[in-house]
Amino acid sequence: MDKAEKGFTLIELVAVITILGILAAFAYPRFAGLSIKARASTVNALAGSLRSASLLAHSLALVQGIAGPITMEGNSITLVNGYPDLATIDDTLLNTTGFTFDPGTGIFTKDGATSPANCSVDYNEAAAGGTPVIVVDDINC
Repeated sequence: MDKAEKGFTLIELVAVITILGILAAFAYPRFAGLSIKARASTVNALAGSLRSASLLAHSLALVQGIAGPITMEGNSITLVNGYPDLATIDDTLLNTTGFTFDPGTGIFTKDGATSPANCSVDYNEAAAGGTPVIVVDDINC
């Protein structure tokens, strides 16, 4: 009685594993590049949120006719020249998950970046008669 063996031969298995290894070697750099682009996009999105939040705070102060602290989302926001100051700009945002904020410098640094110093958003207080300057550094996210 002859029984037919079922399954793959060793040569077939080695060939499939080799092909998968080659495909993975080409695919990995592309996926690694996507994570860098995703971090850079997140940094740019935070910069847009900071612009919107500072303008919203300014508008709220103008509508209320006050130059002092305003309340946004239950947080007291201190104003400098009509816009949020360094220490309270983060309170104008609902969610800063994934970022570390330094209230002394106004810099939001992206967590998990390749080079955190070069993956950040820098909020600079408004000068007299001007608007806040928001600088994005996404060179090495």
